[in-house]
Amino acid sequence: MIEVDVVDGIGVVRLAHGKVNALDLELCRAIERTMRDLDEPEGPVRAVVVTGTGRAFSAGVDLKRVVDGGAAYVAEFLPALSGAFRAVFDLGKPVVAAVNGHAIAGGCVLAAACDHVVMASGAGTIGVPELRVGVPFPAAALEIMRFALGPVAARRAIFGGANHEPAAALELGLVDELAEPDALLERAVAVAGGLAAAIPADAFRHTKAQLRQEANERLAGVTESATEAATEELWTRAAADGRIRAFMDRTVRSGGRTASGP
Repeated sequence: MIEVDVVDGIGVVRLAHGKVNALDLELCRAIERTMRDLDEPEGPVRAVVVTGTGRAFSAGVDLKRVVDGGAAYVAEFLPALSGAFRAVFDLGKPVVAAVNGHAIAGGCVLAAACDHVVMASGAGTIGVPELRVGVPFPAAALEIMRFALGPVAARRAIFGGANHEPAAALELGLVDELAEPDALLERAVAVAGGLAAAIPADAFRHTKAQLRQEANERLAGVTESATEAATEELWTRAAADGRIRAFMDRTVRSGGRTASGP
């Protein structure tokens, strides 16, 4: 499900879960657990690289699990999804995303939670089409996209709902740089290692927390709030009323993937 290798003090975390690394309850919990473990200040890892396997970084939420599981699954899954995003976003060491392929919806948010995003040039796309699925963003996903893009660009990306090829993603600020597929991981490891070497670990951790302070304060205000309760209700409704199933059917007919929720 998750593979972790250490290369010169850099923890390389590979999502290896099915064909497109779809985010389900188990993978989200594994991501959070892995990232919390790697965040130990005195641990052997000084920086982290997150990447995928196969043709996808992550194609987003496993929508079939949401439809099949209904309200009970949604109630467990949404906190786990937010926990995975927050564990990457709050990790106090340099975190670099090596986007090896499609990074759709939740996959895009996962990449955006990192400090630097390197995407492979080629056939992969990245974007946040959540609203086209018919479900709202959890608060953690919204805050991460706003932090990564700024409020105006985040609004455009969220309401636009488009997936972008690498060159367009670079221009929009969804990624920081592009690399040839064969050189992607090497480049991401080099960026992570450079950040860890150039900035003392305690100064990096403190500054990263400062940069994220406003986002985390807003998130603290919505935890267990009516807003999050409404988000859960809308996801449950979408699983029951057919809108997620309709999106899945449209995606299959167009030759796409069925994992593309937040």
